Amino acid sequence: MRFYEMLNEYIDQIGCMAKDICENSGISAATLSRYRSGERLPTPDSDAFEKLCFALADIACEKGISGITQNTVRERFLAAKDFDSVDVKHLLKNFDTLVSMMNININKLCRYINYDVSTVFRFRNGTRKPADPKKFATAVAGYIVRELDSAQNRSILSELLFCKPETLSDRSVCFEKLTEWLLSGNGVQDNSVSSFLNKLDEFNLNEYIKSIHFDEIKVPTAPFQIPISKTYFGLQEMMESEIDFLKATVLSKSMEPVTMYSDMPMEEMAKNPDFPKKWMLGMAMMLKKGLHLNQIHNIDRSFNEMMLGLESWIPMYMTGLISPYYLKNVQNNVFLHFLKVSGAAALSGEAISGYHSDGKYYLTKSKKEIEYYSRRANELLNCAFPLMEIYPIDRANELNAFLTSDSTQIGKRRSILSTHPLYTMSEELLYSILDRHELTAGERQTILNFAAAKRNRIETILKTNCLEDEISESAKDDFTSHPLPLDLSGSFCEKDIFYTYEEYLAHMKSTEQFAKYHPNYTLKKTSSHAFRNLQIIIHEGKWAMISKGKAPSIHFLIYHPKLVNAIESFIPPVVE
Repeated sequence: MRFYEMLNEYIDQIGCMAKDICENSGISAATLSRYRSGERLPTPDSDAFEKLCFALADIACEKGISGITQNTVRERFLAAKDFDSVDVKHLLKNFDTLVSMMNININKLCRYINYDVSTVFRFRNGTRKPADPKKFATAVAGYIVRELDSAQNRSILSELLFCKPETLSDRSVCFEKLTEWLLSGNGVQDNSVSSFLNKLDEFNLNEYIKSIHFDEIKVPTAPFQIPISKTYFGLQEMMESEIDFLKATVLSKSMEPVTMYSDMPMEEMAKNPDFPKKWMLGMAMMLKKGLHLNQIHNIDRSFNEMMLGLESWIPMYMTGLISPYYLKNVQNNVFLHFLKVSGAAALSGEAISGYHSDGKYYLTKSKKEIEYYSRRANELLNCAFPLMEIYPIDRANELNAFLTSDSTQIGKRRSILSTHPLYTMSEELLYSILDRHELTAGERQTILNFAAAKRNRIETILKTNCLEDEISESAKDDFTSHPLPLDLSGSFCEKDIFYTYEEYLAHMKSTEQFAKYHPNYTLKKTSSHAFRNLQIIIHEGKWAMISKGKAPSIHFLIYHPKLVNAIESFIPPVVE
């Protein structure tokens, strides 16, 4: 049964008028009429959907009709065919990507699929949703394969659909793959996540430090002479103000934390060949000095841009000296702001969106003004939320405390692992593996304590919650080329403790036994080896943690809903 049929059935069962629902829910009469005709479908996570469920339950209660509650109405609506596992937001995001990349003529498309141009325009700007998402997706796919079937377009589609262009020569195959892609939500967003994870998997902080000669950087101590205050105008002077702020901060005696926020566009500054180098050197010196940075990221931008921005911050995140934050609400898109504060200087700026080059920036070293801007920075931090918690080795106790506390919380867990988890290994096998390696008594005991604590946490979780582990398995040939180490990222052990292939098979068997004796545990095997140095743990709807095994061992605990959802939706690519 479809949503509109269920809605009309409820209205008949309760015996209410449309105006009663509108008054109780705040939904307009025109919108309710479209819901009832099937022309429109509310988004499941929208206020309108919740208010509609509440209104029906409230009217039923007033009339003394039992069995109709907000929860029962919501659950029944969500089971409607219309909501059948289609993420409409992803569908429309992928549709918009398709239109942009293939330069689709919307007028021709609408004539072919029999949709009004204004309706499709509203789909693209997010003010409307298709009443029947599957019908819309199949209609669009049909238009593409019949009207835009060319070698060039197949080449574009092959990039989106992760397949070879010749595969799409068969129209029926192309139609099927394109429809699935539109409906699945596994589009360009997953590419961004995959790129971010791949860069993190491959990143080696020690190699990076050598490449930029970080160890050779000398933090200068000579005083930096600028006036107590200085005003800058335009883009060129704005870049100058950034460098002057970093110089004043690095050359001062202050070890106060630094707070930085900007929602100004960076593209024009990035085009300057000298500025990015000077800025990175200034940031490197600031971190070399040991200053802690509270970075409030502007994430009011496209998902791809956000992920690319995070990629560029990876080297600095790995130092453990940065606390990343974000502001929850969409920021003002008229006024642009800029605020950077340290114990030695404060830099404030303003501009109008679209007129960045006309901005004004003010740098001060006045103690009184720094106190004022520091209060503003702290107030801004109080409005911000952690983008992620970063746990290097010196925060190991905090990480263990969090994981222990979380093990008692309700919710499904899921992991994407490059090898079998330590908590499914028998103690005898673990002792045997450790005996083969040269470890100090302290290193050995740290690993044993970590394994025991991990096992206890998992046992606690499995008492009342489900856990699914997706584990990459190695055939003997692959194992010989890429021997696997134990997953010791949580113990912050930088040494590789490698299996023999026989030990690896023994651990595989013990994981299968673990699944057999724990009904809430699901083992999902895959031949994919997308990552060699990452483990991903997800507490669905709450957080996702990316753990890097070495170079160095570090854990990124992510809270931001958009990022958590993207990682939950991430499907590791198959690497041959």
